Amino acid sequence: MTMDWKAQLQKYAKLIVQVGVNVQPGQPVFVTGAVDQAELVRLIAEEAYEAGASNVHVDWIDDKLSRLKYTKAAEEIFSYFPDWEADKRKEFVDNNAAFVSLVSSSPDLLKGIDSNRISAFQKASGTKLVEFRRAIQSDKVSWTVVAAAGAEWAKKVFPQASEEEAVALLWDAIFKAVRLDTPDPIAAWQQHNVNLHEKAVALNNYRFKKLHYRAPGTDLTIELDDKHVWVSAGSENAQGHIFMANMPTEEVFTVPYRDGTNGYVSSTKPLSYGGNVIDEFKITFENGRIVAYEAKQGEEFLAKLIEIDEGSHYLGEVALVPHRSPISQSGILFFNTLFDENASNHLAIGSGYAFNIEGGKQMSPEELAAHGVNESITHNDFMIGSAEMDIDGIQADGGVVPVFRKGEWAF
Repeated sequence: MTMDWKAQLQKYAKLIVQVGVNVQPGQPVFVTGAVDQAELVRLIAEEAYEAGASNVHVDWIDDKLSRLKYTKAAEEIFSYFPDWEADKRKEFVDNNAAFVSLVSSSPDLLKGIDSNRISAFQKASGTKLVEFRRAIQSDKVSWTVVAAAGAEWAKKVFPQASEEEAVALLWDAIFKAVRLDTPDPIAAWQQHNVNLHEKAVALNNYRFKKLHYRAPGTDLTIELDDKHVWVSAGSENAQGHIFMANMPTEEVFTVPYRDGTNGYVSSTKPLSYGGNVIDEFKITFENGRIVAYEAKQGEEFLAKLIEIDEGSHYLGEVALVPHRSPISQSGILFFNTLFDENASNHLAIGSGYAFNIEGGKQMSPEELAAHGVNESITHNDFMIGSAEMDIDGIQADGGVVPVFRKGEWAF
């Protein structure tokens, strides 16, 4: 890589620390990243210490070891997740740590692996990490998900390029998506936050009771609780510090009422799940619950996702993204939800976010359930938007307000 790339990487690390998790003096930082992204991880650690972090802990991931485990390990190991892994995260949460998750794995990492092994581990880890997930989904702590250009992921996105060229192209796409190509990326993110917040405010003022989606292969109605809240890029942790949970992000989102989704919806982009790709799928809902599904690719893995627990039969998020978003305009299919969800309207199977309900951050799980917030050990976004999608907001008095027309904001 060139010196320019290294300079960009340094800027990226600064952006992750200062905007992504907004590290505060004396705050511990918990980073999860792959061994082949060690240079970026080290730069994140350096920037975090410069910002005053008390300690930077790194959980390393090695994709080759991960695949080897799924191939060779004893069957029973996939139904086991150690308590100490959950306890470690709890201790960092209790100390108000900032969490950085660096994604770089190939969408096909576990292609050909027994789906029962993948499903068993998803259930075991999800069950043990319930409290950690609740802390994240209620914004108790600062957290962000960002990306790095793994070689196998890059080749999936740019299959005609050599490995070196593909990695360079993917880094360039990542840097553009997080606004590193602007004169002042931090200022650009601050303005981006303001712009998305304006859309959230407008949606909250309408107080919609339902949303009605129409597109080829989609006719879906989603009910919203009376206390639902639309939010956008910037989140606020329990200490009052602003952070960006996803970088990039182009969405404005809220939580659907658990039992209020009816109709059918079709995907418009592939979903990377459990190291496998699910594509061209359709899901049908009755009274909130998934009652039928089909997929042209990866239907076995879609079934495993939906069957993880009872909550994975329901939706936990509804997100609006204009079809002309910068990531959509790039024309790149990333095979990575962090990017592809920001090119398309999307929904999420599984748990909902407490902060999408008025006062939800202080509510118990039972109180959240009373407002229709779904509980599950999983949360997986899937993309449904297109240039042909119309969305209407339906108010309590029956009034209809155009929200999207031909894939773009109607107001």
